[in-house]
Amino acid sequence: MKPPLLTTILSIAVLVSPPPSYAADPAGAAEGLSPQDAVKAMTLPPGFTATLYAGEPDVMQPIAFAIDDQGRIWVAEAYTYPVRLPEGQGKDRILVFEDTGKDGKFAKRTVFMEGLNLVSGLEVGFGGLFVGAAPNLYFIPIKDGEVKPGGPPQVLLDGWAYQDTHETLNTFKWGPDGWLYGCHGIFTYSNVGKPGAPNDQRTKINAGLWRYHPTKKIFEVFSEGTSNPWGIDFDEHGQAIVEACVIPHLFHLAQGGHYFRQAGHDFNTNIQLDNDIPTIADHAHFKGGQWDTNDVAASSSLGGGHAHAGMLIYQGGSWPAQYNGQYFMNNIHGRRINMDAPERKGSGFVGHHGADFISFNDPWSQIVNLESDQDGSVYMIDWYDKQKCHTKDAKLVDRSNGRIYKISYGNKPASQLDLVTMLDKELVGQLASDNIWFATHARRLLQERTLGQGANKELTKQMVAMAEKDKVETHRLHALWALHTTGSLTKNVAHKFLKSQDEYMRAWTIQFLCESKNPADDSIQAFVKMAKEDKSPVVRLYLASAAQRIPVAQRRALVEALVAHGEDVNDPNLPYMYWYAAEPLVGQDPAAGASLLTKSNIPKLREWITRRMAGTAKAATP
Repeated sequence: MKPPLLTTILSIAVLVSPPPSYAADPAGAAEGLSPQDAVKAMTLPPGFTATLYAGEPDVMQPIAFAIDDQGRIWVAEAYTYPVRLPEGQGKDRILVFEDTGKDGKFAKRTVFMEGLNLVSGLEVGFGGLFVGAAPNLYFIPIKDGEVKPGGPPQVLLDGWAYQDTHETLNTFKWGPDGWLYGCHGIFTYSNVGKPGAPNDQRTKINAGLWRYHPTKKIFEVFSEGTSNPWGIDFDEHGQAIVEACVIPHLFHLAQGGHYFRQAGHDFNTNIQLDNDIPTIADHAHFKGGQWDTNDVAASSSLGGGHAHAGMLIYQGGSWPAQYNGQYFMNNIHGRRINMDAPERKGSGFVGHHGADFISFNDPWSQIVNLESDQDGSVYMIDWYDKQKCHTKDAKLVDRSNGRIYKISYGNKPASQLDLVTMLDKELVGQLASDNIWFATHARRLLQERTLGQGANKELTKQMVAMAEKDKVETHRLHALWALHTTGSLTKNVAHKFLKSQDEYMRAWTIQFLCESKNPADDSIQAFVKMAKEDKSPVVRLYLASAAQRIPVAQRRALVEALVAHGEDVNDPNLPYMYWYAAEPLVGQDPAAGASLLTKSNIPKLREWITRRMAGTAKAATP
């Protein structure tokens, strides 16, 4: 992985070349292509090649996929969408593909499970599959040494709604913290909990990013807002980036953040339209107002349209350096892969319009998601259908198509590795890989082997040494994440990392000390000191998130220290995040509200506090 300064320079360098202006596809041209001809029709940057990994009839209706620790591709096929069938009549299934010939094409195909209903999300880990199929999040065990279920699906969580069946739980991704993350759309109103849980033990979500802990069995909403996000990835510092549809397309999501919404209101009605966090994009990919046009000719030079799916932050190590850290997402109406270039701004980013990466030159192309593999190449699943927009009419959906493409640079050979056979100490070594696939899979395998109960002394010593002494910042960060996910990060060691030279090391340590929502008193005292003295806006962002996980009665000193930072007035996140931490404090303690009003050096924050104290903000929804 590249150091942050070099990444920024390379990101800006990508912007030197303006995005190409693709002409609208001629009427009736290059549509309904065979899988092989669809590959030939693609326009890619010089040096890149696209190959067909699998196509119909071997794969159809692919809606989600994941790459396991052995490089196999697991794909969910959604034949039930757009209308959930009666219980027991589901038609969806999960396939497994293997490239045993190492030629970029599958050589072995296995049907793992059939009979699922309205499947929408998939991820591999902890000896099985995590599968989203509203109203349930399932865990399906995998039989040891075989590509077969090791038992029936287990319902981990229920209450996932499906009023709008293209806005259900989707695009699962393992986070740096060892939690399973997923997206959720705005016109579906879920009330999630363990099976049989009463309403007061459930969590509402209708737009945003959620996470589930695989061993602690805890569900949380990580952040709220946007529209119908259908793609998430984490950058080299573990920052969550999602794409959205219809509204501005790009968001950097912080824990406890509330973001611009397509419609409706936040569950906390004190969070209003003027105090939710906006997009990080400085551009749009379409012309006109929210619904004015999806005409490719009108929007082509801007990126092709307002509908997006999939998110990949390239960190694979085999593409040219200028692509490292860039954001890749599919533009459905534009039939292309958009690329946005991030630039650091305060605690967050600005997303600039980069050159479009791929043009499919085919109106039926509908890439749903992208993932990089052990070689640094990228796989994409293509729903491939003439019908582009969501419809409740199942007769309009073409069930006969589906493709998986592989995008490679140069003559990069395919390899086949099995991380499962590696020793623990070898997995720790993989945390320093320049290919994010190795670091991510190694971290999760270490978490599985320890079940979060703590690694042995030698392994812990190895991870601590990497976190303290490795010469590369991102390697140190990966070691910290692994210490946490394996349950090996003690409070004493964590307090040492609060003094790290790296702002993201300090920031993530803050988050880890607050995982239980009950940090120790000396940790809170350390946070207050950091809020007063730490120069990093990233650290203050994580402190603002942490404040929301500290009991209201104990957070006053921390919030008062944060709101005093007048230099944060124009930060893309901090005034908003300070308000989310302060709002319940102001509501419960008039004296605290008056003190915050006096100490705040951020004008719009003082306005929000004043409004809340005057009672003009509505009461929070239970």
